[in-house]
Amino acid sequence: MARLIIIDDEKSIRDALRDILEYEGYEVDEAKDGEEGLELIKQNSYDVALCDIKMPKMDGLELLLKAADVGKGTQFIMISAYGNVENAVEATKRGAFDFIIKPPDLNRLLVTVRNAIEKAKLVMETKTLKRRIYKLNEIVGDSDPIRRVKDTIDRVAPTEARVLITGANGSGKEMVAKQIHEKGSRSAMPLIEVNCAAIPSELIESELFGHEKGAFTGASARRTGKFEQADGGTLFLDEIGDMSLSAQAKVLRALQESKITRVGGDKEIKINVRVIAATNKDLRKEIQEGMFREDLFHRLSVIRIHVPPLADRREDIPLLADKFLHDIAEEYGAQTKEITPDAMAYLQSLAWTGNVRELRNVVERLVILCGDEISRNDVEMYA
Repeated sequence: MARLIIIDDEKSIRDALRDILEYEGYEVDEAKDGEEGLELIKQNSYDVALCDIKMPKMDGLELLLKAADVGKGTQFIMISAYGNVENAVEATKRGAFDFIIKPPDLNRLLVTVRNAIEKAKLVMETKTLKRRIYKLNEIVGDSDPIRRVKDTIDRVAPTEARVLITGANGSGKEMVAKQIHEKGSRSAMPLIEVNCAAIPSELIESELFGHEKGAFTGASARRTGKFEQADGGTLFLDEIGDMSLSAQAKVLRALQESKITRVGGDKEIKINVRVIAATNKDLRKEIQEGMFREDLFHRLSVIRIHVPPLADRREDIPLLADKFLHDIAEEYGAQTKEITPDAMAYLQSLAWTGNVRELRNVVERLVILCGDEISRNDVEMYA
């Protein structure tokens, strides 16, 4: 059942609205002024607030701003006898869902309330999904190496600095990139990921910068590239050590000038993109062998974060295994299984050449193939 609050200094208005809304099946509270309304909003969760503008102690527009700071996601429908354009515009600027003139038209009021409730649900679902995504991308561990990684993320995320993430396959470089994006000022904008190793060298430039119709055989329509798609947000160039030298030159120009040109085009397009790159290669060695541009390396590596292999942080394995057990149980809709202490000790003794990704796969295999308690014999058999 949706929960609403009516905030109005006229008792007759509150009573009339309450009768209508309760008849429609809504749970309704009321407040006689802005201050009382704000306190109730802080104490409870409301889908929608029907709020007068002209009230003693605190008017509706001030309440609208202060309620937004509370962060409950309540949708405000402003109701006022002063139905001028200035009030409506100001209310919309401050985040109101809609503006209705007194006395309200009953049909319009009910339609607006239903639409506001739907928006409130969408806002709540979005927040829940973001929390789940953040949890999935959470960097788990309390070892000294991983603490240093987390500390660097916290320091660099609020800045615009470009970041180069290094580390072995499966160590968690992608999670580091996602954490930097989520904790930064661009988190509301897109994070666009490009796996440079998975794209053929002849197509990488089109993938990054887009192309014009007819630029090459098969280019039947204009296509926007990843740089344009990430405009205002973050571009994550994974496995950048596998990028061709010609594409490296164009990426360098894009970073220097904040402009790109589509393949087959001559128009310069301005971009506003934060670039995070990652590689499992030793780029200094690649530079010596002529496989990577030194100037691009220095452009990308304003901040460098090295993600340690799992073998260098074995004390984190119990924390990681426990997280994977819970995540996998949630995915499968099953009860979380337990790993015995000697089984956990054996897990910690393994080589883990595939790092965190390999550990996750092993835990999933154990969950599928073993009983409620995972023993050392199980780990020896299936790891």
